[in-house]
Amino acid sequence: RLSSLEEMVRLETRAKVLNPKWYESMLKHGYEGVHEIEAHVNNTYGWSATASAVEGWVYKGVAETYLQDGEMRERLAKLNPHATAGIARRLLEANSRGFWEADEATLEELREIYHDLEDRLEKVSENA
Repeated sequence: RLSSLEEMVRLETRAKVLNPKWYESMLKHGYEGVHEIEAHVNNTYGWSATASAVEGWVYKGVAETYLQDGEMRERLAKLNPHATAGIARRLLEANSRGFWEADEATLEELREIYHDLEDRLEKVSENA
């Protein structure tokens, strides 16, 4: 039997984070919208850290939806590279803390994505 928190995380994930209607409406808000997506990923991570209330498919879905889809990743990175890098960092942390068992190929891809986003941020700040 799932706890009520696990049930809430599951519903929140389906209704918002992995729901195209929700994230497309967030992306219409540009920089702030991507920040809001990152905030939801951070909250999810927090539920893992405090209550072990997040199932692995949630993190897998976030990785596939926002980062492993190259077109979506570009959209996010153009609007808010800081928040996009933050999502990648959270997914890697979730794996390293044992909240999510990702396969090595996925982890390698996420590391490359994260480093690419970090490189972009450095270039932006150098040119500022």
